[in-house]
Amino acid sequence: MTVILGIDPGSRKTGYGLIVSEGSHNTYLAHGCMHFRAGTLAERLQQIFAGISEIVQQYQPTEAAVEQIFVHTNPQSALKLGHARGAALVALNMPVSEYPARVVKQAITGYGAASKLQIQQMIKLFLKLSINIQEDAADALGVALCHAHSRVLAKKLAWLQQK
Repeated sequence: MTVILGIDPGSRKTGYGLIVSEGSHNTYLAHGCMHFRAGTLAERLQQIFAGISEIVQQYQPTEAAVEQIFVHTNPQSALKLGHARGAALVALNMPVSEYPARVVKQAITGYGAASKLQIQQMIKLFLKLSINIQEDAADALGVALCHAHSRVLAKKLAWLQQK
């Protein structure tokens, strides 16, 4: 049994999701979204670090997965996102895998340019949830599920190489 923590980092909102992965079977554990009050970037980064540290202490995940940075047009936003990811990564202190957003969307919906709503709906379906999930938390659960699927595939490939 592996507890996987998925993180969708942001300097204003950071989503997280936890699943329990046993082979190809994944079950929901928890999710949420940390909202950071106004303040300096340094203060928000401290809040990210403290929030992720608390989640790690409470749920004791053994692996983590984080969405990679996507730079579109605003380099300042990319820098702030990089700082947020750094604060989260430092708080983890465990093996971390990184996945591009398109790969996560492809793994969850079968379409690399899926909408936030499509991600939310597929997460609810995969994890058999009846509640609505906030976008950032759904993205984080998607990252965790993508990592779980990647682990299963890696084990199958290793098995094939041994033959």
